[in-house]
Amino acid sequence: QVESLYPRPGWVELDPEVLWSRFIGVIKEAVQAAGLHMRQIAGLGISTQRGTFITWHKRTGKPFHNFISWQDLRSAELVNSWNNSLLLKVIHVIFTVLHFLTGNDRYLAPSFLTFSTHQASMKLSWVFKNIHEAEEAAKKNNCCFGTVDTWLLYRLTNGSVYATDYSNASSTGIFEPFTKCWNPTLCNLLSIPVSIYPPVRDTSFNFGSTDAEIFGVPIPIMAMVADQQSAMFGECCFHPGDVKLTMGTGGFWNVNTGEHLFASRGSLYPLIGWKIGEEVVYLTEGSISDVGTAVKWALDIELFTNVDETAEMAQRTADSQGVCFIPGLQVSGDDPYLCASFMGLKPSTNRNHLVRAILESVAFRNKLLYDIIVKKVHIPLRTIRADGGVSNNSFVMQMTSDLINKKIEKPANAEMSSLGAAFLAGLASGFWTDKKQLKKLRRIEAVFEPQKDSEEYRPAMDAWLQAMKRSPHW
Repeated sequence: QVESLYPRPGWVELDPEVLWSRFIGVIKEAVQAAGLHMRQIAGLGISTQRGTFITWHKRTGKPFHNFISWQDLRSAELVNSWNNSLLLKVIHVIFTVLHFLTGNDRYLAPSFLTFSTHQASMKLSWVFKNIHEAEEAAKKNNCCFGTVDTWLLYRLTNGSVYATDYSNASSTGIFEPFTKCWNPTLCNLLSIPVSIYPPVRDTSFNFGSTDAEIFGVPIPIMAMVADQQSAMFGECCFHPGDVKLTMGTGGFWNVNTGEHLFASRGSLYPLIGWKIGEEVVYLTEGSISDVGTAVKWALDIELFTNVDETAEMAQRTADSQGVCFIPGLQVSGDDPYLCASFMGLKPSTNRNHLVRAILESVAFRNKLLYDIIVKKVHIPLRTIRADGGVSNNSFVMQMTSDLINKKIEKPANAEMSSLGAAFLAGLASGFWTDKKQLKKLRRIEAVFEPQKDSEEYRPAMDAWLQAMKRSPHW
């Protein structure tokens, strides 16, 4: 973990040098802990957070600013201005007509395009409006843009390799998954120079080798992949209809849609999962905020002393006694001013009720997003596999299984992003020859099957939905 910086209200940044130092330190610690030497490493796979980015000078390598986090709110006014603009309404009409005339899903997404503070596009537009050095460098073709993966690759190769992969590119909101290229129309719209973007390579690919001075020997970099797509690959969700549920800092539902790219209105968006040679696998993703964040906050204010005890605390009481937890500790893409709160507090409310309300809110949001997926994604859903720190919570897992009336598998290793990167690097280096070998490595620790009728949760969920209606636009 790298500590976030908050230079101004709503701004969230990461120091690039601290991130670099921590990244190198983690690799060295992992190799040492495994009892290995650097010369024994056949290849390196890199899985990183997706929406956080930086720009730097192509010739000197000097950053123009800190990493701007996906949580950052500096573009909020820009987002609101665009979403309420006449031009965006005209764009909606044009692409609605094109979609109607052609039936091509490529025109569906622009027909209801809205911007959010989560997207790199608006924050990048902010950079070129407010950081003169970046703007001037871009005019001379000397400005580089990169998400965390691109910048780490650049540093690892001492500036000799500048690239990203399809999974990371498609997660920026600036890359067009239908055409598999950076979106020039969007860039022109937002006054972002197209020259700043890196070349896009396969996910499992030889990106070059690390500079020998960093680890003592050059190590081939054999994969780069965005964290959610990497977790999907680590879970071996290789078939259309396979579903991956990650519950970490936030919550992410990903559905493998195979060769088909589904564009949908509202809560779901299309991504490239990975590209390996001729194979391109698409995903549909929906996300929820404040999953692990809410649990960590409750730990920080000492609602409990150990995360492991939260499931037991929730089970000590038959219900939350009408207490509802409304998430909003992080930035919401739909409403950056959502109010985090507890509602329904009484003199008899105790810690167990508060903890149960927090955990219930995770399961309720899982249910809402699952229902949207079932309605919008027109392929049969197969296995559901969970990962991330909160998947270790048996209360959340069982309640989610009950609410969606589906079996959920939990692997022995909850940190799937790192495993997915290792799998992809291993395939590229020839350590594994095909995905069948990877499937044999899967280890399931627990399977959660529905035990209660979802209707038993109806009163509590109705109360929570009512509480949610009182919290927006605080």
